[in-house]
Amino acid sequence: MVDLWAPWCGPCRVLSPIIERVIAETDGRVLLAKVNVDENPGIAQAFRVQGIPAVYAIRDGKVVDSFVGAYPEQAVRDFVAKLAPAETVVDVLIAEGTEPSLRQALELEPANERAAVGLVELLLVKGEFAEAEELLARFPETEPIAALKARLRLAQRGEASLGADEVEARLEALLARVKQDEGARQELLDLLRLLPEGDPRVAAWRRRLTSALFA
Repeated sequence: MVDLWAPWCGPCRVLSPIIERVIAETDGRVLLAKVNVDENPGIAQAFRVQGIPAVYAIRDGKVVDSFVGAYPEQAVRDFVAKLAPAETVVDVLIAEGTEPSLRQALELEPANERAAVGLVELLLVKGEFAEAEELLARFPETEPIAALKARLRLAQRGEASLGADEVEARLEALLARVKQDEGARQELLDLLRLLPEGDPRVAAWRRRLTSALFA
């Protein structure tokens, strides 16, 4: 759902919290994008907005429904209900997040990546690496699967719990070998995933890796 609004728009200030509350209740089944039309006139023009608040429902890259004005909460709920896919038994099992529930979800939907990711995370904590590896091998190399494979390799080497300083020291040791040793290169990339998301050291180390490979 796309909510086009502006700070000076009174009806927008009434509608926005209603939309945010209703969308939050969908538990991620409907996503909300808020667009300030004053700051993003090109987006407003693309939607051919003639008045605000203007709300558009988008599915598969196409506008499937819309409304203009400060709708009451029940009308917003009815609008969102038409968009949100119904919660399935598998969704409930995944949300439960226990090992039995995740195994049952995979029995019902063997290709469900969310269930596999949840189960592999539990298996890694328990040290059941062989089953985790077999399960990951069944899925395409999406970012969540790639991240879990990296965590698995680190756990198998006993490096999954290294602290930031220990990671830095290990990265230094690996850097001199990456050009000739593919295993060292993979280990270095895996270790970078132990650093906090957004840590500037990740970009710095990737630059150093590139320099080492092509020097």
